[in-house]
Amino acid sequence: MSSNIPEFPVNSGPATANITPNPLSGRQRLDMALAHIQPDNDALGISASSSDLTMSELAKPIDRVNAVMRSYNIQFELSEYEGRIVTRIVDRESQELIRQIPSEEVLRIAETLAQRQGRLVDWEA
Repeated sequence: MSSNIPEFPVNSGPATANITPNPLSGRQRLDMALAHIQPDNDALGISASSSDLTMSELAKPIDRVNAVMRSYNIQFELSEYEGRIVTRIVDRESQELIRQIPSEEVLRIAETLAQRQGRLVDWEA
């Protein structure tokens, strides 16, 4: 019987042996992990109709996702920036940012648009 789960090399040496670092980048490990996960909103406790979730509503599902992703050395982090929830995907070993949703560029654009709201059109008589 064939399994869809990829096989990883097993270090069979003693516990004190030098462990070689994972040759895959954080982004590659994330892509591999996400390829094996089917979305199941019911299991995460998220209703299909909810579009504006709060940080407290997302805490428990993110903890569950992090428990699964621990074996891939990937961690999801949530923060809030000017009323928007920001999700960061981080390499657990190096703390390198793999992906941020929304990106820094989108956050800067939203901030600029909010500052200029109502002043986008300059009416000259």
